[in-house]
Amino acid sequence: MEYRIVHHQLQFVKPAKTSRNVFKERHIRYIVLTHNGVTGIGEAAPLHLLSIDDVDEYDEKLEAACTQFCEESFDFNFNLDFNLDFNLHPFPSIRFGLESAFLDLKNGGKRRYFDTEFVSGKPIPINGLVWMADLEAMYEEAVTKINSGYKCIKFKVGQHDFDAECRLLERIRTDHSAFNLEIRLDANGAFLADEALAQLKELSRFDIHSIEQPVAVNQWDDMAKLSRESKIDIALDEELIGVDVFKDGEQLLKHIRPQYVILKPNLVGGFSVSDEWVKLCRKHHIGWWATSALESNIGLNAIAQWVSQYDIDMPQGLGTGSLYSNNMDSPLEIRNQSLVYGKTAWDLALF
Repeated sequence: MEYRIVHHQLQFVKPAKTSRNVFKERHIRYIVLTHNGVTGIGEAAPLHLLSIDDVDEYDEKLEAACTQFCEESFDFNFNLDFNLDFNLHPFPSIRFGLESAFLDLKNGGKRRYFDTEFVSGKPIPINGLVWMADLEAMYEEAVTKINSGYKCIKFKVGQHDFDAECRLLERIRTDHSAFNLEIRLDANGAFLADEALAQLKELSRFDIHSIEQPVAVNQWDDMAKLSRESKIDIALDEELIGVDVFKDGEQLLKHIRPQYVILKPNLVGGFSVSDEWVKLCRKHHIGWWATSALESNIGLNAIAQWVSQYDIDMPQGLGTGSLYSNNMDSPLEIRNQSLVYGKTAWDLALF
């Protein structure tokens, strides 16, 4: 087995803003594994200022991990438990990329990572995402998505004046009740711990489904209090990043007891780690859904196929492929507020 690393710079159609940072471009590394003329492709791409592996020595570690993987995984029955001696817990996006490339290779190099009905045309329902902008632009984007048929809209919040964001949500709720529109919020840790409960009480007037990561990470007691007392369901997102699910995952969930968990395989350590989070969620009766972390269509496709193995009953956060002006052509399409695997051929000229 041999490998190559292909670098690519994705350009956003317009800047993608959160309460933490602004994304204008995205540096992607593709892991290309080759064996007996078959090629598997995986995506390794830490997210700036968010991934724990957004570090200067990333490319050196990526090369070392790929070299070791190719030396040790010549047998296609290789166990995807990369704990071994790879020491990839601090580098979750490398683990995600290696898992994806290896699964693609094992399944014939056709960008088929899992045997699911998604690649046969079964759609995955998704939410409509409203990125941060000026409030009027956010309102117009939300209305456009609602008018196009979305029944679930997610707003990024925490950057603007709190009262102004409440007025935005009030405008939406004036015309669209909770009976026909689900509203999710994502604060990316923007609320202060001693103010969050009062803010969530105010936001609950707008029949909010859930809010992701209302306060910054590593404030377990504060997050647990919000999970107990908030009128809005709490979803953990960034809180999972850097947590060893096999050692500390259950302790985290038992302590905070959130209503939901958001799984981003690229940020938490790939599919085997994400599967373990799902097991823990089921054990503790916690809901979950998957969200992309601004991957290209290669990574987005792998995540969509992974999540489609499960009996999902709520919209997923997988509508980010159209954010880029130079994303590769792929079968992935957004159709009827769902992500579908169509008939467009993969454009693999980059590889």
